[in-house]
Amino acid sequence: MTRIPGFRAGLIGALLGLAGAATAQVPAIFKDADLKLGEKLIAEHKCNQCHAQKWADDGKAIYRPRGRVNTPGLLRGMIDQCSLELNLSLFPDEVTAIAAVLNRDHYRFKP
Repeated sequence: MTRIPGFRAGLIGALLGLAGAATAQVPAIFKDADLKLGEKLIAEHKCNQCHAQKWADDGKAIYRPRGRVNTPGLLRGMIDQCSLELNLSLFPDEVTAIAAVLNRDHYRFKP
């Protein structure tokens, strides 16, 4: 196999550039959010199970209800509302972490 000098370094640089571009596509409100914390909190508070009981399509119908959640701020506000209604006592950074995970996995809001 013939090696092309610098090819591997160029490929790695290109891939890193793409990774940086992907993270740059996150709305400012979610920029420093702890995604691992968000995932943990979603599992810990059984968010998916609760939504599956209340919404069609195994709970997935809650995502992007027509006209209701159409900005990153409104998404974060809905998580805050759930926290208040269910007395979860989430801190603001936890609310943001959950919203950032939902944005990544379902909403995909751009900056």
